Amino acid sequence: MPTVNTPPEDTPAPVAAPGAPAAHPRGQRVVVVGGGPGGYEAALVARRLGAHVTVVERHGVGGAAVLTDVVPSKTLIATAEWLTTAEQGPELGIRSEALVSSETGLEPGVDPAARSSRARRDLVDLKAVNARVLALAEAQSADIRARLEREGVEVLTGRGRLDGPSRVVVEQESGTVTRDADTILLATGATPRTLPTAVPDGERILTWTQLYRLTELPEKLIVVGSGVTGAEFAGAYHALGSDVVLVSSRDRVLPGEDMDAAELLEGVFRSRGMTVMSRSRAASAERTADGVAVTLSDGRVVTGSHVLIAVGGIPSTAGLGLEEAGVRLTESGHVAVDKVSRTSVRGIYAAGDCTGMLPLASVAAMQGRIAMSHALGDAVAPLRLKQVAANIFTAPEIATVGYSEARLREQGSRYVTTMLPLARNPRAKMLGMRDGFVKLFAHPEAGVVLGGVVVAPRASELVFPITLAVAHRLTVDDVADAFTVYPSLSGSVAEAARVLHGQVR
Repeated sequence: MPTVNTPPEDTPAPVAAPGAPAAHPRGQRVVVVGGGPGGYEAALVARRLGAHVTVVERHGVGGAAVLTDVVPSKTLIATAEWLTTAEQGPELGIRSEALVSSETGLEPGVDPAARSSRARRDLVDLKAVNARVLALAEAQSADIRARLEREGVEVLTGRGRLDGPSRVVVEQESGTVTRDADTILLATGATPRTLPTAVPDGERILTWTQLYRLTELPEKLIVVGSGVTGAEFAGAYHALGSDVVLVSSRDRVLPGEDMDAAELLEGVFRSRGMTVMSRSRAASAERTADGVAVTLSDGRVVTGSHVLIAVGGIPSTAGLGLEEAGVRLTESGHVAVDKVSRTSVRGIYAAGDCTGMLPLASVAAMQGRIAMSHALGDAVAPLRLKQVAANIFTAPEIATVGYSEARLREQGSRYVTTMLPLARNPRAKMLGMRDGFVKLFAHPEAGVVLGGVVVAPRASELVFPITLAVAHRLTVDDVADAFTVYPSLSGSVAEAARVLHGQVR
């Protein structure tokens, strides 16, 4: 789940697939192992190109992205965001009786952050929250399955594995079936990484897939790992009313993201009362009589009611018969692929988190679509990671696209940059937004937009004009000269471009 925008060099324009079958072949047999975004998007493309398609999925169509990862986590975060927004009511002149009445019962001298946390906790029915989260995930899974079946895709529930380079064995509850294939796509995803000294039990020691089983809000949640997953859940549970301790082995949260954005978010976390323990590596976690104890590598012990282990993921590639079929794996266990999703074996492709590319649902879907277009002879453009927009769903959100500042410096690229605080934006002032900024990078002579960072509520929406600029090689003048609504948050994107106009020679 961590995202680092480190794009490769530009790739060529769309070309016909070299060595692929003739365009739009009828009767080609495609088997997709894994029903997540990479798998089901690939299946839809293959059907449109006339192939006979089978999707094999163990747990449910949509995969982890829909059932245990992206959809449920972002639904939970959206619920928490409602409380964060509601807290701004008094600043805007709106009195929240529920929050006020909860605070009046606290004794004098209690820290304001603790008052706020207690007030939010009294408002949250976590059992109902998680029931809604899981219901939405199941509904989305059912919608995707229905779409596949309407398109004529065969969906098999079971565990798929390769039996050589052109056959898939599917182990179902009712028995084993096989499907021969002209093309196979591996889209098996990844699972949460755990620590041998912190084995999840689903009750007190948890992975992010197990959080939705909780029926009561953790009184004190220790989050081990300050990457994207750790930061998102730490922010969400703190907003819901949990006392949160974020344990980071690095010197700041989100070590792979834009430094200014990460520092701003950490400051927001601390100002809201979250405890952030930097340069603190967790060595173990164990159950206690009434909670958990997390021992750090320096001997310190942090106690709490629950602990979330958020230290990344591992590719789901073991036991699939990949090496026996000749599919090359990397040292980390990911399937090695090129920019059109080909593996080392002709006719076998791979997409998504099992490949080690950016672990984003959007990237998995694009890889799957590219794979099928290439395999079935349609025109295809190789994957271009510099056009990928990524978002971290904290409060405020952090959205990035194109080249990061760290990458530009690392490769010695010349660039100009500007950063405009969101607090200057009139629309942001009206909405009570203070924390955030818009940052752009551009070529110092050509003026082409190289990348950007947006830190703001709904940054995932606000980054889109920058994504268009990067994808179509627009200049800062192109962006600056486009009309924006007044007042609007997107006005800050145009204003940043106007500032850069003066720096471009």
